[in-house]
Amino acid sequence: MEYRIPLAGMPPPAELLRQALVEADPAAIADLERGGGALRVATSLTHRDLLALLQGAGIAVAADQLMLSPSVCCGGCSG
Repeated sequence: MEYRIPLAGMPPPAELLRQALVEADPAAIADLERGGGALRVATSLTHRDLLALLQGAGIAVAADQLMLSPSVCCGGCSG
């Protein structure tokens, strides 16, 4: 699943976020949109687990800020 999380203020510390994500989901990918207005996270974590992970890493985010993005899967990996 891919989430887009709008950020208010300073972006989260990249290394802290990376460590937290890798421990929970080694295949997770996170990046900041150009300009730093939002964080994008692709992960197998559930909405609830991702929210807990972000909050545990000290990132101030509310449940309604985690916006699930439509799938961009082309289906090319399965088969």
